[in-house]
Amino acid sequence: MARVDALVLGAGIVGTSVALHLAKRGLSVALVDRAQPGHGTSYGNAGIIEGSTVFPQSFPDLARVVKVAFKQAPEANYHLSFLPQVAPWLLAFRKWSTPERLIETAAVMRPMFAKAVSEHEAIMAESGSAKYLRKTGWLKLYREQRSFEKNERERGLATNYGIAHRELSVADTHALEPSLSPSAFVRSVFWPDVASISNPLAVTLAYAQRFSALGGVVLTGDARKLHRTDGRWRMDTDAGHVDATQVVIALGPWSDDVLPQFGLRFPFGLKRGYHWHFGTTGNASLARPVLDADRGYVITPMEQGIRLTTGAEFAARDAAPTPVQFGRVLPSARELFPLGQPVEPQPWHGARPCFADSRPVIGPAPGQQNMWLAIGQGHWGLTLGPATGRLLAEMMTEATPFMDPAPFRAERFF
Repeated sequence: MARVDALVLGAGIVGTSVALHLAKRGLSVALVDRAQPGHGTSYGNAGIIEGSTVFPQSFPDLARVVKVAFKQAPEANYHLSFLPQVAPWLLAFRKWSTPERLIETAAVMRPMFAKAVSEHEAIMAESGSAKYLRKTGWLKLYREQRSFEKNERERGLATNYGIAHRELSVADTHALEPSLSPSAFVRSVFWPDVASISNPLAVTLAYAQRFSALGGVVLTGDARKLHRTDGRWRMDTDAGHVDATQVVIALGPWSDDVLPQFGLRFPFGLKRGYHWHFGTTGNASLARPVLDADRGYVITPMEQGIRLTTGAEFAARDAAPTPVQFGRVLPSARELFPLGQPVEPQPWHGARPCFADSRPVIGPAPGQQNMWLAIGQGHWGLTLGPATGRLLAEMMTEATPFMDPAPFRAERFF
């Protein structure tokens, strides 16, 4: 039996970052997962560190809802059997999508987003993973003028926050990304301070290796076996029992497998997502992630090829994959960029835990002494992993937090 200061359950980008920041502060830490670090939800994303994000995703307008309902929308899909389960979350999400609440959320999240890139850079420098970082910004393309105008409020708020962005013509966009078809869109916005990663899995693995170099231990185990014994937290792992004074739950979409046994039930909304890697035709290339705002997909250059990501799918976490959205977005993606054939036999899919207010829970677990939570990062797990790790480590070691953690308190749900 081993003893450590802290157990961190979940070795995605969030949990690995928490464990690393605790180890940097001198704590003995065990990072526990059923799989290797970074092989779960953290593997599947567009590789974007969205430090320039202003508004979170919001509930669509009526026209979009109708298209989604009839399964004609490229940006969303659903399993009919899952709708009764997700309906309360969707209604709450709609309430949090009013202009006033979106602005409120933007203000709450801004300090964390502002640290997103610099926190990644700091860990990359010490973990030898800076080679995966691109500081080439990203593009948001609009196929219709009204879509571009509809997002004027976001750009105005970005201006107020001092977030750099440039509205580009088709010609200017094509000069920036010559392989994009100029007939596929009418306007774009370039966000120059956004960074991206060419291999998210490699980055998480590098952070985990840095954690190990500082004395941290990576173990294999099932988080559902967490329990208390003699006033301490205990995990049964493949290497035996590990006891700890403190435990961190950073299990992403698997948090609900563990927390209810401790009386903690959170109103998660699970969004599944897919990605698929493609080659290119001719000498086409892409220097940065590109969002097709009117079709709800992203194409982004990865070491494995051009990664095409889909929008959300509302389905049970463990339901069989239904990658029908590729059939809806591939024609548009190939109209925009000369994608070749898939370089792997089938798409990846995973799930993201999202709260309706688009804010994670970061801090102590109500009613559970020495249990800490880092859950619900939603679409921003990669972006906010290191910043979350720093914030929670500062709270756990009673250091002065770099930002006010109050908006992320779990008590807002109880």
